[in-house]
Amino acid sequence: MFRLAEYPTYQVFLAVVVALVATAILFPFWIKLLRFRQIGQQVRADGPQGHLVKQGTPTMGGVLILIVTAGTYFLMGNIGRLSILALGATLACGVLGFIDDWAKVVNERSLGLRPRAKLLWQAAISVAFGMFAVNWADLTSMITLPLSGASVDLGVLTTSVTLGGIEIVVPWLYLGLVWFMIVGSSNAVNLTDGLDGLAAGTVLIVMLAYAGIAFRQNHLEVALLAASIAGACVGFLWYNSYPADIFMGDTGSLGLGAAVAALAIITKTELLLVLIGGIYVAETLSVILQVASFKLTGKRIFLMAPIHHHFEMKGWSETKVMVRFWIVTAILAGGGFALYFVGSVRS
Repeated sequence: MFRLAEYPTYQVFLAVVVALVATAILFPFWIKLLRFRQIGQQVRADGPQGHLVKQGTPTMGGVLILIVTAGTYFLMGNIGRLSILALGATLACGVLGFIDDWAKVVNERSLGLRPRAKLLWQAAISVAFGMFAVNWADLTSMITLPLSGASVDLGVLTTSVTLGGIEIVVPWLYLGLVWFMIVGSSNAVNLTDGLDGLAAGTVLIVMLAYAGIAFRQNHLEVALLAASIAGACVGFLWYNSYPADIFMGDTGSLGLGAAVAALAIITKTELLLVLIGGIYVAETLSVILQVASFKLTGKRIFLMAPIHHHFEMKGWSETKVMVRFWIVTAILAGGGFALYFVGSVRS
């Protein structure tokens, strides 16, 4: 008799299919509801002029992406502390993004929560994630250097406190790394979400890489979570492809960005995130360099930042930018997985 539990590869594949089918079926109803409630995207007036036609397009598609992801994950029935931790960070940042999206809709402007308030909440989520990772999920504060097999202990500066008879470890350096990764990744994916299909497509590719890494580590529940996110992104892309019928909004970009960082942390591939998520690094650096250059010299390096807008301004079509960024992401994510695989074989 065929038993799915005995074939973990099929379970991961099934998670992708279930999430894909669920989003593909549910999004038409979600889009109709958003249009009925007149919940639409507020486009930046200083952005590319070709984007002004997107004003009013339904947004907050990330709500359904995250609901389907969570539903698929729990439906697969393989639940563990590490995956619950990653899902918790994803949903927490998703809720923060939802509040930001709702503020934009209510105020009818492209700016939602104040940046400082958003960063403070992201920091709180990051610290909570790091504390639960060490004290509840027993995640080590060791950072592995790719290929070398060497490790760096970020738990050297640690404080222990006792609350209610329970000892709680506070690894300050490690918490700093977790904060940097989750805040950085969630905001980086948010920056990337500027073209139809760009953020969802790149997250899909990155999730497949992390599903493979988690599967290699025999963390089936983590692989199932990554596969669920990947499947939900595929289903969403059917409606988010150019010209988009719906956008994911900050609900999706902040939540999915947190998922990327959380999976890197729990699979102990923190440093490989720079390569696997290299497209997000490039998007973020382009903004930092643009701002720094303008403040210091009064000149801009790029025609417009983030960098995907630079290529738009150079005359590339939105679809060309999207597909080429997907290709770059696939190369980087594949390279990151290859480095991890070679390192794991050597060890």
